[in-house]
Amino acid sequence: MDKKVLRATIREKKRAMTEEQIVSASRRLGELFRAHPLYQSAKTIYGYLPYNQEVRTIPMLEQAIRDGKRVAVPKVFGDEMKFIYLDDLTKIEKGYCGIPEPVENGPEADDLTALVLMPGLAFDSQGHRIGYGGGFYDKFLAAEPDHPTLALCYEFQMVEHLETEEFDVPVDCVLWA
Repeated sequence: MDKKVLRATIREKKRAMTEEQIVSASRRLGELFRAHPLYQSAKTIYGYLPYNQEVRTIPMLEQAIRDGKRVAVPKVFGDEMKFIYLDDLTKIEKGYCGIPEPVENGPEADDLTALVLMPGLAFDSQGHRIGYGGGFYDKFLAAEPDHPTLALCYEFQMVEHLETEEFDVPVDCVLWA
């Protein structure tokens, strides 16, 4: 399926979800995430703050803080994305494209082996993903390739096969509910 058509199809399915469906799937994904070996071994989680109908990651990130992990979330500076440590997940504001970001510009995260949670619209079982089109995560991982990566998504976001390009960075693991 053409990327443009697939993006439109997935966006339509996400918009059709009720808040109850989003919260229920997110709760299940939080359980799967916390039990996963990549989470268990991580000292730092580079998460993301949910936008629109994305998986609700804030409870997962709050749990990570309670579990003694450091948490950082992305902030866009021009055409570059940096992860900013965030101890208080309420200190956020709308940033790039209306996506929640930390209010502060620092401190910049510096754990080169942090587990990176990867957002996206569609995934396949080989870890290929279609993002939102900005290329921020691919650029970040090209610069810092040693991070383990994990994606959380709804079941309908899993597809049989995705066409990829040479700059697309696959994720190590995809969890869905």
